[in-house]
Amino acid sequence: MHMTLREVALLAIALAAAVGFSWLSPWFATADNLLTILRNSSELLLIALGMTLVIAMGGVDVSVGVVMGVAAWGVGQLLMTQSPWLAAIAGPLTGMLAGLITALVVVTGRIPSIVGTLGLFGIWRTGLFVLLGGQWLSGLPGTLTNGLMHPLLGIPVMAWIIMLAWGAVWLALRQTPYGLWLLAAGNSEEKARLAGIPVTQVRIATFLISGLLCGLAATCYIATYRNVEMTVGGSLALEAIAAVVLGGTRITGGSCSLLGTLLGVLLLRILQNGLLLSGVPSLWQTVVTGAVLLLVLSSEAASSRMSLFRRVA
Repeated sequence: MHMTLREVALLAIALAAAVGFSWLSPWFATADNLLTILRNSSELLLIALGMTLVIAMGGVDVSVGVVMGVAAWGVGQLLMTQSPWLAAIAGPLTGMLAGLITALVVVTGRIPSIVGTLGLFGIWRTGLFVLLGGQWLSGLPGTLTNGLMHPLLGIPVMAWIIMLAWGAVWLALRQTPYGLWLLAAGNSEEKARLAGIPVTQVRIATFLISGLLCGLAATCYIATYRNVEMTVGGSLALEAIAAVVLGGTRITGGSCSLLGTLLGVLLLRILQNGLLLSGVPSLWQTVVTGAVLLLVLSSEAASSRMSLFRRVA
C-alpha cells in the first residue's frame, strides 16, 4: 500500500511522540501500556471509519458517540437476559437503526448534517439518560468478554473483528462503485446527480454503515468495560472528526484516507496516554484533541489560500 506524504508524516510524528513520552515517563514504553493504547483505540477506530465515509461525502455526524452509548445499553440489557452472541449482534443492529434515523432526518429531510445530527445528539443523550435511570449499568456478565477476548491464532477475536471491519470498508471504497460514487458526491453533489449517480442512496447507505460501525464499537465497549456510563461516548465524535481530518480526509468532502484515519487514531491515543502518564490531568485530553483539530483545519485553510493565490498569480 503506497503511503502519501501526509501518512508518512503522521507515522513519524506518532513515533516521535512515543519516544518523547518514553523519556518523560518510565511507564509509557511497557508492553502493558502499549496494549492499553491499542485497546483504547478500538472503539474510536471503528467510529472513525464510519466518520471517514460521512466526511468524505461532504457531511459530518456529531451524534456517533451517543449512538454508541445507546447501542451499548441495548447490548448490556440483552447480555443480562439472553445469549451473549445475540447481545453482540444487537449492537450493530441498533447502530444501523440509529443510522437509518439519521439518514431520514438528514437526507430525506434535507437538513444540513451538522444541524440534524446535533439535534439527534440531544435526543439520544436524553434517551440514554432515561434508559439508564440516572445510574450506571454495571456488573454485566463476562460471557461476551470471554468470547471476544478469546485468542484466535494468537490474536483476540475482537481484534480480528476490527481488522475485518477496516478491510471491508477499504474494499467497499476501492473495489465497488460505492467508493467512486461517495467521493463524487463529496466533490459536488449537483454534478454527481447530473452524472447519474444515485446520490440519495449513497448518502443513506453511508449513514447506515456509520451506524453499524458505531454499534460494533458498542459491542466492543461492553466486552471490555462491562458497564455503561451516563456520559459514555461524550467526546468520541470530536475525537473521530479530529482523527479523520488529521489523517488527510478533506473536511469539505471528496477525498479520504483510511490508513490516515488509522494513524490519526493512534496519534491521538498516544498523545492522550502519554500526557496522562506524564502527570497532565485527563481534563486536558479534550483540549489537546480540540487543539489538534483546529491546527489541522487552520493549516489546510492556509494551504487552500496559497493554492488559490498561486492560480490567480
